[in-house]
Amino acid sequence: MGVYTYIREIWNKKQSDVMRFNFRIKAWDFRHNHRLVRVTKPSRIDKARRLGYKAKQGFSIFRIRVGRGGRKRNVRKGIVYGKPKNAGITHLKNKKNTQAIAEARVGRAVGGLRVLNSYWVATDGSYAYYEVIMVDPSHKAIRRDPSINWIVNSTHKHREMRGKTSAGRKHRGLLHKGRRGHALRPSQKANWKRRNTMVFWRYR
Repeated sequence: MGVYTYIREIWNKKQSDVMRFNFRIKAWDFRHNHRLVRVTKPSRIDKARRLGYKAKQGFSIFRIRVGRGGRKRNVRKGIVYGKPKNAGITHLKNKKNTQAIAEARVGRAVGGLRVLNSYWVATDGSYAYYEVIMVDPSHKAIRRDPSINWIVNSTHKHREMRGKTSAGRKHRGLLHKGRRGHALRPSQKANWKRRNTMVFWRYR
């Protein structure tokens, strides 16, 4: 087995004494840094390479922290001025997962780069930390590489905002296929609209 296989085995056993101590040290370090930090190399090289990262020009890694917990409704004084069905303020959950939110925040902050993928690195009581793989679409090393230059196309601008990354596809339910995925494609809203719209011929 190669070295990446051993690294992966270590990361798969997150509740071992070694990894629990490692996470405590990492989380302490991450807490004392800024919200968004560019890192020189990935914390999980095996995971990053599986997600498409290459140690070459045009690739960069950013670490971002996202607050954990539910999503409180953003209304003034906790008053909704509507029906009781919508009166709840707490006990609400965000539809997006924290990883997709992390990707969106990095993509917004570093607008000239494209989000390729991301992976989890640590969690503490208040925050979840992710590392996001970014690609520079204007770099010659990227534009000339046939394995990655698909991301240069303008249709992939801010793909993280539109749920096109792996984390985005997950919260859209698109990881389900076949019998469980019928009402999810092309999207839940489009599927509902097609089933609830009556179409008539113009001349009938």
